[in-house]
Amino acid sequence: MNDLKRLFPYIKLYRMTLAIIVLFSFISTILLMIAPTFIGNAIDFSISKGNVDFNSIIHLIMQLLVLYVLSYIFSYISFFFTSKVANSMTNSLRKDCFLKLQEIKVNYYDANSYGNIMSKLTNDIEIVGDGLFQILNQMFNGIIIIFSTLFFMFRLNVVITFVVLLITPISFLISSFIVRHSSKYFRENANTLGELNGFVEEMIGGEKVIKAFNYEETSFNKFKEINDRLYVCGQKSQFFSSLTNPSTRFINNISYIIVGVVAGLLRAMSIGNISAFLTYAVSFARPINDITSITVNLQSAFASLKRVIGLLDEDDLETEGEELKGELAVNAGNVEFKNVNFSYDKDKELIKDLNFKASSGEKIAIVGPTGAGKTTLVNLLMRFYDPDSGEIDIDSKNIDDFKRDGVRRSFGMVLQDTWLFSGTIKENIAYGKEGATLDEIVSIAKFAYADDFIKRLQNGYDTFITEDGEDLSQGERQLLTIARAMISNPPMLILDEATSSIDTLTEKYVQSAFLSMMKGRTSFIIAHRLSTIRDANLILFIKDGKIVEQGNHDELILKRGFYYNLLNSSK
Repeated sequence: MNDLKRLFPYIKLYRMTLAIIVLFSFISTILLMIAPTFIGNAIDFSISKGNVDFNSIIHLIMQLLVLYVLSYIFSYISFFFTSKVANSMTNSLRKDCFLKLQEIKVNYYDANSYGNIMSKLTNDIEIVGDGLFQILNQMFNGIIIIFSTLFFMFRLNVVITFVVLLITPISFLISSFIVRHSSKYFRENANTLGELNGFVEEMIGGEKVIKAFNYEETSFNKFKEINDRLYVCGQKSQFFSSLTNPSTRFINNISYIIVGVVAGLLRAMSIGNISAFLTYAVSFARPINDITSITVNLQSAFASLKRVIGLLDEDDLETEGEELKGELAVNAGNVEFKNVNFSYDKDKELIKDLNFKASSGEKIAIVGPTGAGKTTLVNLLMRFYDPDSGEIDIDSKNIDDFKRDGVRRSFGMVLQDTWLFSGTIKENIAYGKEGATLDEIVSIAKFAYADDFIKRLQNGYDTFITEDGEDLSQGERQLLTIARAMISNPPMLILDEATSSIDTLTEKYVQSAFLSMMKGRTSFIIAHRLSTIRDANLILFIKDGKIVEQGNHDELILKRGFYYNLLNSSK
């Protein structure tokens, strides 16, 4: 119920539309409820006369036709607005979830598979939308039908109406018992489906690696294990929830028999009124049956809603006062880490009391063993994460005092993992600078040594590529990401294994381009190929989150320490 309350802000946006739905549903239902009274009166009239009055029957048929047509029109309009509201709320919920993914802490992506996140944004929200439609459609109609049928039943006979009301709670008890015991299976089903989506996304993305290592059988067995769990919890949830509808219908059928018996024994109503009363009794039970018949969908919707609310409740990046912060203006590009401490897991330290200075225009190389904290240092510099303590200054200004997006715009970043999106070559390069002209794109592509291979493509700069860049080599994809970083002309650079996927000859050209680009810019270079950082002004050797050695290449060689040993081991 608490999760359902989270939807109230979305529902409030459509108060007027919901009022129209209630009004039109009310009119449609009342028109339908009048019909059994007409039919009952006609039956009694025919019995009293002892013969069939065709004129009266035709008159009755015309009245019923008008009632049913008007009821259908109002019901259709109500249905239309219900569908519109449900889809609009789903649309708003999906937008909020996507916006949340932009504001959420980066460690959320570290802890959740991409497939599972995508499942929440697509499958779960779609299921929630279906549940919203059914709740809105059944709730308004159901409440109106229940109260209107009660009115007409009390009007016909109070005693028999109480008999129906005494039997009704049995249906609710059965429904609530089944729902309570099957809800856990629906939650398990939603979570397992997210796990399966995450696994499938991972396996499809790494298909070539799977084949290269003959991992097909192992991956299939893992898929089978998750899929079997999904089958078991899906079967249990469907089975238990499917018991609800036939159980409640059985109770309702018993109530109809009792109504007929009691009415006959009491002789309190005419044949026509008994017929009308039974019709109202059926209508009274219909909302209960409708709700129980969609229990499967509703429980699935509540389970999916819980996952969506879990996403919306994730911690955001610290945004308090963010809008009041100014834009970072980088002049010289002096960078300083002051007593910085940071850890992803609070029980396990990573960066400990990190201190160093990078002067304007210097090239800072960061080396060390895997897991030492090299990329973490860059993550802190880009404010993907904030230090647990200490501060990071740019031009003697604490970056925490400035907006995150302004800090990030101060850096051009090229990562080892290439990321492209579906679009043309020129769109991918221009991603780094809004409003970039074609001349700028071509010029920077030449600077990054990407122009030659781009011109060889069928449509040149207008060639469409997918997000995987599957028609390009790894080196070509890397060249595009380098051009994308260069086009923004940032005051500082971060190169995280930026040339690792490029052949030696191309790397030589790109290194020359980087050297030109790095002139006058403070640059941070993470590299395993130590040959690429020999001319760095400062080399930081990081081990276990600490700087254990620092100096230029010649100074560190003379020390014959960690850097010297790493250099020799790479020969």
